[in-house]
Amino acid sequence: MTHVPTSYDQDNVFARILRREIPAQVVHEDELCLAFRDVAPQAPTHVLVVPKRPLARLVDAGPADEPILGHLLVTAAAVARKLGFGDAFRIVVNNGREAGQTVFHLHVHVLAGRPFGWPPG
Repeated sequence: MTHVPTSYDQDNVFARILRREIPAQVVHEDELCLAFRDVAPQAPTHVLVVPKRPLARLVDAGPADEPILGHLLVTAAAVARKLGFGDAFRIVVNNGREAGQTVFHLHVHVLAGRPFGWPPG
């Protein structure tokens, strides 16, 4: 199966949040990413960590994206610690519509504040 990159929509909701066209409850920002509370939370704490660089899906990332991918995970852990969930949180990255991705701007979900079962879905 050949990988076909997803085209990036500059008007997706996360791109608009990054441009400050849509307000968000920001919990962290640095030069590479923005973390903000999800408007439709799936747990008492549900934060999204999004890169500022346009990247539609995880599968669209290449070797040059390794630094940002690592940064997203390190930031997700820092956000969990900052919000008081340093040892008990779940990280989710959905890749593609069939896996539950609804916004095609790569993002990491940080979920905390309730027990999580396994398997997840």
